[in-house]
Parts: sequence; C-alpha cells; structure tokens
Amino acid sequence: MTIKTGETERLILRQFEDRDLQEYAAMLSDSEVVQFLGNGKALTREEAWRSMAMNLGHWQLRGFGLWAVLEKASGRLVGRVGLFYPDGWPDIEIGWMLNRAFWGKGYAIECAQHAVDCAFNELGLKRVVSVIHPQNLASIKLAEKLGMNCQGESDIDIDGTLALLYCLEKSAPL
Repeated sequence: MTIKTGETERLILRQFEDRDLQEYAAMLSDSEVVQFLGNGKALTREEAWRSMAMNLGHWQLRGFGLWAVLEKASGRLVGRVGLFYPDGWPDIEIGWMLNRAFWGKGYAIECAQHAVDCAFNELGLKRVVSVIHPQNLASIKLAEKLGMNCQGESDIDIDGTLALLYCLEKSAPL
C-alpha cells in the first residue's frame, strides 16, 4: 500500500514537488537545522536538490517515504516528516526535520504522530524506530512524546558518533 498524501489539523503532507526546492534548500542550508543529520554540515542548493530527488526515489522503491510538510494557513514548507528505510537501516524509521521558523509550534509531534498512525494502521507495521544523535535533545524529547523507548546505541554513525535507537511497538488491541 502506498500513502502519498496526508493531512492533520494544521498541516498538509505530500510528496516533494519541484516548487519546494527554494524553501527546502533554505532549510537545509541552515547549520542549526542540520547539525545532527548526516555529517552535520549545511547543504548547498545542488545537494538539497539531490536530497529531494532521493526522497522521491525512496517513494518509488519502498511505497512510502518522507513527506513535504506544508502549513495550511500560509502554504509555506514546514519541513519533512515521514517513514524512511534506506539500505542498511535497522528498521523503518519515523524521521523529522523542520525549518527553524516552525520550531516550538507543536508541528513536529503533530505530523510525526500522523506518520506513526500511517505506519501502524495503513502499512500494518508492528514496529518503527528513530535513529537519533545522542546530543539531539529536541528529537529525543519528541521520540519520547511519541511513546518511543531508547534501545541503546545503533550501528548508524552520524558524523563520528553512534546514534541512539528509539523504538515504538504497536500495542495489541484491547
């Protein structure tokens, strides 16, 4: 099953489109936004385009992926959130990254919870994970709000640091 779009009370979740590049590149060029992702370095516009293309390719290969998240009120790109499972990853991940202008508004938990619901209720998954840099306290807090538990260090290296693996298992119905 493929989940191409979604919606929450304040947000629209859809696949990336060419028109998202300007705002996406601006978000990925912010060193504070990307400090705990990959090598922790800001991306150029060309690298942002490749990242966007990779996200779209992930949808083609897996049938799910990271959504472009837009604020309903303004139409602005809030960030990217969704399911991610590249080769070599420990399991299907709930991942999130928001433009700094949208931090502190509750958008991350709103769309991450939507991704969890899709993973369990639409894709039928029994477990999802989040791979988080141990110094990324905001993401750790969000993972815990989602009900995830730390399983210890993962095998994933983020800029020379082993990431923590947070896990959420679907509860059995009562």
